[in-house]
Amino acid sequence: MTITVRGGFIGGLALALCIGVYLLWLWRPEHQARLHTENFFHAIEHRNWDAVADFIGDDYHDQWGDDRARVLERMREGFRWVPGSRIMASNPAVQVETRRAIWVGKITVYSSDDGVMDVLNERLNKLPTPFELEWHHFSGKPWDWKLVGVSNPAFQIPADVSY
Repeated sequence: MTITVRGGFIGGLALALCIGVYLLWLWRPEHQARLHTENFFHAIEHRNWDAVADFIGDDYHDQWGDDRARVLERMREGFRWVPGSRIMASNPAVQVETRRAIWVGKITVYSSDDGVMDVLNERLNKLPTPFELEWHHFSGKPWDWKLVGVSNPAFQIPADVSY
C-alpha cells in the first residue's frame, strides 16, 4: 500500500482533529473540577502535602474559619492519625458557572485501623449532607483550577480539637 501526500495530509488532519476533540473534552470545566477533586483526594491519601498545597488557592477559606495555611496544617495533623487512608466520593455532581465550579458529593474516609474507622464513621462518614468543594479557574490555562472553599453544614469540628 502506497501512502500519497494527499493521504498523509488527510490522515494528519484527522489525527489533529481527534486530538483537538479530546482536548476540548478534557479541558471542560466540569471535567476539570472532577479530575482536580479526584487528584486532590489521592494527594491527601498519599500524604503528598506539596501536591495538596498546589491544589489549594491562596484565597482559600472555609466554614470553619480556616485559611490556606491552617487547612494544610489541620490536614497534616489529622491524617497523621488515619493510617492506610482512602477517600472515596459517591454520586459527585459538578455545577459550573463562569470561572467557578462547585463539586458536590458525599465523602467517605476509610482507614486500616478499626478504632479510627469507628471515629470516622461516627463523625464524618454518616453525615446526612454532602460536602461542597469550590474550585476557581485562575488563568487562561484550561487546567489552572484551585480549591478556594469547602463546606458541609452538618460537619462540625469539635471545640476541643486544636492543632
